[in-house]
Amino acid sequence: MKIGDVTLDNPVFLAPMAGVTDLPFRLLCKEQGCGLVYTEMISAKAIYYGNQNTQQLLTIDPKEKPIAVQLFGSDPSLLADMARKIDNPNIDIFDINMGCPVPKVVKNNEGSALLRHPKRVAEIVKKVSSVIDKPLTIKIRKGFNDETVNAVEIAKIAEDSGAAAIGVHGRTREQYYSGQADWDIIRRVKEAVTIPVFGNGDVFGPEDAKRLLEETACDGILVGRGAMGNPWIFSRINHYLENNEILEKPSIQEIVKTILRHTQMLIDYKGEYVAMREMRKHVSWYIKGIRDASKIRGAVHQVTSYTELEQHLHHLLFNE
Repeated sequence: MKIGDVTLDNPVFLAPMAGVTDLPFRLLCKEQGCGLVYTEMISAKAIYYGNQNTQQLLTIDPKEKPIAVQLFGSDPSLLADMARKIDNPNIDIFDINMGCPVPKVVKNNEGSALLRHPKRVAEIVKKVSSVIDKPLTIKIRKGFNDETVNAVEIAKIAEDSGAAAIGVHGRTREQYYSGQADWDIIRRVKEAVTIPVFGNGDVFGPEDAKRLLEETACDGILVGRGAMGNPWIFSRINHYLENNEILEKPSIQEIVKTILRHTQMLIDYKGEYVAMREMRKHVSWYIKGIRDASKIRGAVHQVTSYTELEQHLHHLLFNE
């Protein structure tokens, strides 16, 4: 499939997630056959002010291409200027976040708050798409709340303003990640526009992915929480879609091997002090459902070095 002039190998994508989709994790997902990866969302204001952490968020490895850089903000001119400023050959697609539900983002009229301002959505898409030579996409939610479900309206506005594709999370901002995702709104958006539509919400395995495609006729799948601690979800979904066969889940040995490799990649990227603290959440996701998971979590949350982590995992899981 294609987004603008960017060709993608398959329709199964890693959704952008703050604090999750950093460079090491994107590479692990790409190795498992992810068709498109997204950066964590990046503040246009932070780029403008030269924030050092933001520069790290913009680091891209050629092996993870094609990649979409996701920006957030509310000022059309600033978003356009910053997209133009950071544009480079490593970036394949730009995406504007219009779905983040976090209060500190919403109170600045950014993220999902933009769903309440359709005219601002049009201004942002028009201005940003006019200054870059890459496809521009947006990611939205069903609506801000149940009283203002306007994903179809926003999608039409985005298409008319120059968007090349749109991702739709089937929950409102007020839902955050609770309840069940409404896949019907994804179907309705798909029927309303001619640009590609990507469905997002409640895809935790191959069967979910296939059902989402069948029920909504969407063009692609954005896998979010289902990928946390589970980069294998991409190879398993792709295999199921192509062969109608469910691959076995990874063994404990494979999980541990990936945890340790992920840890080393994160150390190389952020240094051991930061990496070991960030890996605590990742390890919790990786070992979900494993025997004695709570015991392992408790031990891992105390480790401060790669060697300690390796020793704990091998001792607790393999009695070594």
